[in-house]
Amino acid sequence: MSLSTSAEALATMVGNTMFASDVASKDTMGMELLLCAPGHARMRMQVKALHLNGHGICHGGFIFTLADSTFAFACNSHNHNAVAAAASIEFLKPAKLDDVLTCTGQEQILSGRHGVYDMAVRNQHDEVIALFRGKSAQIPGQVVTP
Repeated sequence: MSLSTSAEALATMVGNTMFASDVASKDTMGMELLLCAPGHARMRMQVKALHLNGHGICHGGFIFTLADSTFAFACNSHNHNAVAAAASIEFLKPAKLDDVLTCTGQEQILSGRHGVYDMAVRNQHDEVIALFRGKSAQIPGQVVTP
């Protein structure tokens, strides 16, 4: 098994392990984990009536949660426990009932115990809904024992 294949397999195992017990993302929000690869993740969520705010559009907190969850999978993909140290989001376009939102996250830099990750949330028309940047901090431990 090559080093890259091994890193890919480990990231997949990390993603599957985390998602299996991620009640917030999976059960509460109805998200799907589409990909967990080294420094990269992709998740999807359909906007349902319970996600709508008083303006009849998806509440920004739910869009933030989709991006934050994707960030979590990307920054833990190397199998070093990592948590958010900071995060910000730019809302660019509203998401509406029945929109399918896909968030793709990419590691920009991992230096020592800290990483910076960018997430883009798009709707089913490939329109950018929001851009999120998160800074991770590694904490002791691993997600899985390889």
